Amino acid sequence: MARYRESDYESSFRGIEKGSATIMKCFRAMPIWLVVASPLAAASASAFAADAVNAPSPAEEGGALLIRGDVAKAVTTYTSALKDTGIPNDRRATILNDRGVANVRLGETKAALEDYNRAVELFPEYPVAYNNRGNLLLALGQLGEATKDFDRALVLAPGYAAAYSNRGNAEMKIGKPEAALADFTKAIELMPASAPPLSGRGLAYLAVGKPHAAMRDFSRAVSADARFASAYRNRAEARMAVGQRDEAIEDLSRAVAFDANNGELYVVRGYAYLLAGNTASALKDFSRAIELDPKSSAGYEGRGLTNGVAEAFDDAYADLNRAIELDPRSPVAFAFRAYVYKQNSQQDIGSKDVETAIKLDANSPEALWARGEIEEANGQADTAIADLRQALQLRPSWQFASDALKRLGAATDDEDDKPVPSLDIAKWHVVLHGRDYFATSEEYPQIRVPLEMTGEGVPMLLAWDVQKPPYAGYGILRFSGGHVRGKNGDEDTELAAIIDIGAGKVMAIEPHRQGTRVAAWTWDGDRLQIASVDGVTDEYQLRPVNVAVVGNRDQAYDAQRAERQQRRSKPKSIFEFLFGN
Repeated sequence: MARYRESDYESSFRGIEKGSATIMKCFRAMPIWLVVASPLAAASASAFAADAVNAPSPAEEGGALLIRGDVAKAVTTYTSALKDTGIPNDRRATILNDRGVANVRLGETKAALEDYNRAVELFPEYPVAYNNRGNLLLALGQLGEATKDFDRALVLAPGYAAAYSNRGNAEMKIGKPEAALADFTKAIELMPASAPPLSGRGLAYLAVGKPHAAMRDFSRAVSADARFASAYRNRAEARMAVGQRDEAIEDLSRAVAFDANNGELYVVRGYAYLLAGNTASALKDFSRAIELDPKSSAGYEGRGLTNGVAEAFDDAYADLNRAIELDPRSPVAFAFRAYVYKQNSQQDIGSKDVETAIKLDANSPEALWARGEIEEANGQADTAIADLRQALQLRPSWQFASDALKRLGAATDDEDDKPVPSLDIAKWHVVLHGRDYFATSEEYPQIRVPLEMTGEGVPMLLAWDVQKPPYAGYGILRFSGGHVRGKNGDEDTELAAIIDIGAGKVMAIEPHRQGTRVAAWTWDGDRLQIASVDGVTDEYQLRPVNVAVVGNRDQAYDAQRAERQQRRSKPKSIFEFLFGN
């Protein structure tokens, strides 16, 4: 499923925040024109400004048309501007760049590539054209060439935030999330309030198994741009990874509100509903995705599985047959049809579909899960458990595999927690599970804190603080985050897990210290604000606080304790028992 935001193309009019002397020199070579400190966004206006008393030049008119969204007319106007044989090469390059941006918007990729090629040929020191050409090459799948263009843009303009962010996108597609993290972080340092690099770094954190860090960046992205649909969508994925299904569905609903004709969002929300046991809403979303795109194999796959779960077998077969017709090489469609056959007591036929799915992709979590289901039905418990565990390793949020393991009386993996007492503090213990560290406590057995590291080292626990009333339902577990490279050499880091004790969950994991910089925490009413060490303020919603009892700490504490006890004693529903966090 596509998760990347549209690439960041920039026109010459926008300028570059914190740009280098090189790029500013190329702008000074032109007549005086307005330079805007821009966020990372799609393009802008024309190459250069004329004297205020003169009529707008064709290039200026093209820029104004581009801003208004009249893209086709902008291309025509830029083409007219290029007919002036007296234009210097640097100015001609900026107009070509802007026409390239307009051609990208029109889907004329060949024409856009020709414009960018000509622009860098005429003006080899023009970083914006390299950045834009890199984005186009990235979209065309030419990852190596795209990276070279971003490299060139950054040599010319070391402060070019967009190029760092876009190179991070390239590195993600190449499969280098660690390198992408460094580039996105640099872009965020240059433009801390820009949504795309924050969302990009969130994706990189997801790729390296740090969903809480990812959620923090996605939250920052939507704070910077409340209409940034893909950041809501991506945060939903991170929330699904940590079992926050209701919150994930809420995020996906926000994304749909801002991008109502995006079928992929309905597919993702459909799966979120399905995994939460809401088949009716899942069917509506998958059907809506199909309405938007009748050739959406993903929509048919999801609806087919949902119908299978609901035991509407004829509808399930029809949907999955259509999915396979649309995409014969999709392991997902074959895997889901195998599961439906198994649900309909036809596991022998399902076995053939599973074999096909595995041949298409031996590492498909859906195929491994379906094979585990077939093996369970055939009484092959040991092989079923192995396949189901592997499916969960590849997709931890796939609740169906977890449910199957519970039916078989097996744990979700075959690795036991290994205590690391040297990292413990009073009441809290560190365990190593595979390659990951977690904090556990006998006092709070339902809480398991993933100790996501920032840098190199091990997560030694430092302190556990339950907040004073009226926030006694929250605790802060601080731990070392390893050392990172700072401006003055290696710096130690410290992280803080915010724990909602009453709800029994980890709300967030925040950077608390890096070197001499320490975050500032403000508990104010029903909100917690954290001025982080990287210069960005994060905010978290708390349960409503009775501020009238703040002065009476004993009364406030009793109220918080009563609330926790009431929550613990409240009986769980069948759904919560089976699928709860």
